[in-house]
Amino acid sequence: MHPGQFTVLNTLDSSILENSNRELLYHVRVLNAMGLDSTAKVQLHVGGVYGDRREGILRFIERYRCLDERIKKRLVIENDERNYSLNDCLRIHAETGISVLFDVFHHELRNSGEGLDEAFALFTRTWKAEDGIPMVDYSHQGTAGLNGKHSESIDVERFERLLEQTKPFDYDVMLEIKDKEKSVLKVLPVLFRDPRFRSRSSV
Repeated sequence: MHPGQFTVLNTLDSSILENSNRELLYHVRVLNAMGLDSTAKVQLHVGGVYGDRREGILRFIERYRCLDERIKKRLVIENDERNYSLNDCLRIHAETGISVLFDVFHHELRNSGEGLDEAFALFTRTWKAEDGIPMVDYSHQGTAGLNGKHSESIDVERFERLLEQTKPFDYDVMLEIKDKEKSVLKVLPVLFRDPRFRSRSSV
């Protein structure tokens, strides 16, 4: 689950905070009603900077600690391309234990100098056994439009390089590509050659 852009825990607006808590609990209740275990997650960005990134991080940590335990059990945070990098998310994890969902494209646009192999080593450590397999969002820059716009269709060779670079790691990947299932079908032959995919799909 990925609540929309108006779900912001570190907001300065009390009404937005109230609505955000309500929205998160709604998503968690849906997952609970479906009988899904704690590996079914609700992902969220850290939020706004509001002129002070350090204060934004501290405010998120404070708000996280006050959340309903049902939300804490499922919530993960995602690095973004504008405000909070992987390194920022790792700082929050160190204080809260919250798992970090890694967005490859966002990391390309905003990072602290970590290469892909280092980034994977860092974020996968934030996932405990009860959280399930670490999750990754994948996209890349579109050929047209603003910097940061997701691609209309997947570059198969580029995706194959991702798999090659991250061989030591097992993870679930979610494609954030505009043409959705069409891109999934394009990369299936690549996935079928990957032993990680074959071992998981045969269970």
